[in-house]
Formats: sequence, C-alpha cells, structure tokens
Amino acid sequence: MSELSEYDYELPAELIAQHPLAEREEARLLVVHRRNASLEHTSIRQLPQLLEPEDCLIFNNTKVIPARIVGRRTETGGQWEGLFLQEFSDRRWLILSRTRGKLQSGETVTVENFEKDQSLTLQLDERGSAKGQWIVKPIKEHAKASAIELLEQFGQVPLPPYIRQGKMEPEDRSRYQTVFAKHPGAVAAPTAGLHFTEPLLQNLQEQGVTQCHVTLHVGLGTFRPVTVERLQDHRMHSEWGQISEETIATIKACKARGGRVISIGTTCVRVLETAALNGELAPWAGWTELFIRPPFTFNAIDGLLTNFHLPKSTLLVLTRSFGGDELIQKAYQEAIDQQYRFFSYGDAMLIL
Repeated sequence: MSELSEYDYELPAELIAQHPLAEREEARLLVVHRRNASLEHTSIRQLPQLLEPEDCLIFNNTKVIPARIVGRRTETGGQWEGLFLQEFSDRRWLILSRTRGKLQSGETVTVENFEKDQSLTLQLDERGSAKGQWIVKPIKEHAKASAIELLEQFGQVPLPPYIRQGKMEPEDRSRYQTVFAKHPGAVAAPTAGLHFTEPLLQNLQEQGVTQCHVTLHVGLGTFRPVTVERLQDHRMHSEWGQISEETIATIKACKARGGRVISIGTTCVRVLETAALNGELAPWAGWTELFIRPPFTFNAIDGLLTNFHLPKSTLLVLTRSFGGDELIQKAYQEAIDQQYRFFSYGDAMLIL
C-alpha cells in the first residue's frame, strides 16, 4: 500500500475523546490477534491476563514539557501564541509563533501563566529558518533562567488541536503525562503510556512481566499532516531518541526465553526499529527519521499496544504495516461501530 488515500477513514466527531477518563485503567482495549485474525473486547485493567510472564513491555519515558505559551504583543496588546521548540546554549529559544499582523525584530511579547497572575517578557531577536519560527530570549528578571524552569512556570500543556482546539484545562498537567515520565523534551505525550498506573505496573511486575524503557522526545512533526499522495515521497520528521545497553540486554533475555517484546506505543517502535535496522538490536542514541511503511521488516517487536490514530497519518501507516492491512482496517471499523474513544485521550488496541 503506497497511496495516502488508502489510509483514510470516516470517523464521527463525537468519538474524538476531549477529556481523559477518571481512571486510566478503565480505557477500553481492542485486542487484535494476528494469528487467527480475530478481535477481542476488554479493558486496559485486564492486561495482566492477556500477557505471559515471559513477555517484556517497552515504555517511552520522555516527559512532556509545557511548551505552549500564550500572551499578547506588548506594544499593541494583540493576542499571541507560541510553541517552544528548543533552547540554545546562549539561553535563547527557538519557537513557533502565531499572531495577527507582522512581527518585527526587537519587539516583545508578554507571556502570562495559566492563572494570569504572573508574566514573562520575551524579546523577538530574529526569524527562524522555517515559516512562523522565531528566535527569542527572556529578558529582565528572567534572563538567566533555563527554558525548562520558565516553561514550568509560564507554559501550558501543548494539547493537539483536536482536543478542545489545544486549550489546556488544569487536569491536563497531570493527565497528559505518563506516570513514568522522566526525561523532559517532548511536545506531545506518548499516549499509549497514558493508560498505565503505578498499581497496574506493579501488578504486571509481580506477574513476571519485564518492563524497561527507551526515550523518544516526541516532536512537533507528529501533528503535521502528510501532504503528498505517494508515501515514498513523504519526508518524515526527525526526533531524538536513545536505547541503552541495559534495555537491549533485557530485550534479548526476553527473546531468549521465548517471550514477546511488546512496544507500548508507536514512539517506542520508532526507537526499537531504528536501533535494529541492521537486523539485530544494538544500543543507539541520536536522531531518527525512520518512516515505517509497507513493505517493512520488523526486527525488534512482537506486539504493539497503541491508541487509535488519525486518518492519513504516519502512525496509522505504521500500525497497519505491523498489524496487517486488512485486519487493522477491520479493527478500526469495529472500534467505530462499538463507539470506542479515539486519539490521544481515547481507548487503545493491542496487536499480538
């Protein structure tokens, strides 16, 4: 399958989850059994009954930073919004900026915190290399603070646009973050991991299911649509990731005892399969532009737990590449018919 149009599907708008469930484990789970092409309805809470003690789960321990910054142009009072992309060694930031009118070098924007009782002033130094990008710097009393420190104080959770037009609510600060998040750097959550709680992880561990972590800092490109019809013409966005020797050893031990390596989310797949492109897993760190599309040989994973993805998205292409094209199409239609909740705050599917 190489045409983007083949990855389209009709989704009723009311199935796009706008809020997380009160309890993470209560998410529904559609199990896709590749061996006999069957589907099974259950819940995340039942994962311990679906896995074997020999299995190994791989989680992405990236941490979402509150990268969305909202405020106004200091001089005109016009509304302004930015998305933090990276910090340079001189404390300047690269951001994606949006406002009405034309911004000028040297002007400032006043960023408000969520409660709107404190403010941060950013000066626009120069335009970035891509449309809408600016290089800015905090000034006055915040000039020496790190980006992470200031974003924790003044930033908001960068929700995808299909959730409340990206507008944060207080509960999103905790709910759009996995319980095992460790390394700040993502502007979007590895959403399959949002379903796990500490008690569930403990339950799985007591059952003997091994758990280990990789890191992939999910970037802005995850929200960008594919704009070409032929998948081979799509330039995949680049994201930084790493997998340690310790995790490699854990995975190899799992395979040696006949267990299954199950990726919790497509972001882990990207790290694992990048590290195994030569046919065998090896420690790796760096930037990956891997676009998993048919035909693709999976060298690392045996199973995948993932949320339901947008039509015509690279993540849907990856999921269908792994699960089997006709079977995953059938599973998506079943999920729609049974009114599963879709996308970042939605339900999940487990492909075995």
